[in-house]
Amino acid sequence: MSLPFEGLKVLDLSRLLPGGFCSLLLADFGADVIKVEDTGVGDYIRWSPPAFEGAEETAKSALFLSLNRGKRSVRIDLKSEAGRDVLLRLVRDADVVLESFRPGVMERLGVGYDRLREENERLVYCAITGYGLTGPNVQRSGHDQNYLGLNGILAITGDEDGPPVQAGGQIADLGGGALMAAFGILAALRERDRSGQGQLVDVSMFDGALSWLAMVAARVFAAGERPRRGEEMLGGSLVCYRPYRCADGWVTLGALEPKFFAAWCRGVGREDLIEHQFEKPGSATHADLEQIFLARTRAEWSAFADAHDCCLEPVLEVEEALESELVRAREMVIEFEQPGAGLVKGLGMPVKLSRTPGQVRSGGPSLGEHTEEVLRAAGYGDEEIATLLASGAVAGATASAADGTPFLSL
Repeated sequence: MSLPFEGLKVLDLSRLLPGGFCSLLLADFGADVIKVEDTGVGDYIRWSPPAFEGAEETAKSALFLSLNRGKRSVRIDLKSEAGRDVLLRLVRDADVVLESFRPGVMERLGVGYDRLREENERLVYCAITGYGLTGPNVQRSGHDQNYLGLNGILAITGDEDGPPVQAGGQIADLGGGALMAAFGILAALRERDRSGQGQLVDVSMFDGALSWLAMVAARVFAAGERPRRGEEMLGGSLVCYRPYRCADGWVTLGALEPKFFAAWCRGVGREDLIEHQFEKPGSATHADLEQIFLARTRAEWSAFADAHDCCLEPVLEVEEALESELVRAREMVIEFEQPGAGLVKGLGMPVKLSRTPGQVRSGGPSLGEHTEEVLRAAGYGDEEIATLLASGAVAGATASAADGTPFLSL
């Protein structure tokens, strides 16, 4: 069975999470993703605990494998002229280059978009950065919460009298960066089908996450509203749409539509509360709901939700969620073969295609595992490859980091 992106070649120069997750989506659906790593430690996430016992040292990190199954790895020294020449040759046959360096790094190395386009005018070049390739913050460092702090999301997340609350998942990295990059790449490839020309895809994690405020921003633009933490309708300001503590944990009540709140009220024998659906936290109605929820366990509330259609679910711990019937039914935990470690677990494909579903075609690559294979496919002869290896312009497979130092812990 052919996969949707079969025949698509991606050179992924990114490291860590946003670029890795973007190219993972492409790899799971058939793209040939070649990780272009340096001749030192490679992608830092290789050295992040925990590890799968038995796997090669450079492909045993659980975090690394979660993002890099189905990819190939080559090691190139882009600071050397010979190494840059190797990348330029690989680009001639590539469809996509993906990178996540600070703006200007690739240009200083002599392999920026304009130079790569000279080799391949059909190339789609995607740069994932914190603040984009233009604007006042081009050279500022940042991480997920910094982007969310500057675009307003953090300011409206949490209770009115409490501090801003960080999300458990990486909203800007994944939602603003990885997913927007995947969309941008596919949009550029689709346009290339008509024009025959590639283009530059500028993805800012700040911009991408800001777009998640579409409905909130609309109220600001149209009515001059000033959104504040604890006052957002879907951010905890309504008694009918909040998490509640129960006898042994927490549950979520999402009864936004009147019919759902009415069903909950009737189910607990408190029809008198129906007319108070949209009251605020701190009200007498809120106190009543808190007491009602405390009287039952998560399991009892789950059974209640089975009997009363009211948008009520338990708050599961991550390990509980991963073992749940729902996750199993949706095939969102899968196993794949990792050399040396046997079957390892990872998250499944979040997009289900009816005819050509995604699949894991291989485990995560060891550092530089495919250097010689990729160079040979690019037209290099054995003597040329040996010369490149000897000069340090490229490096092959290795069992450990060049300096032996797994220096990043996440």
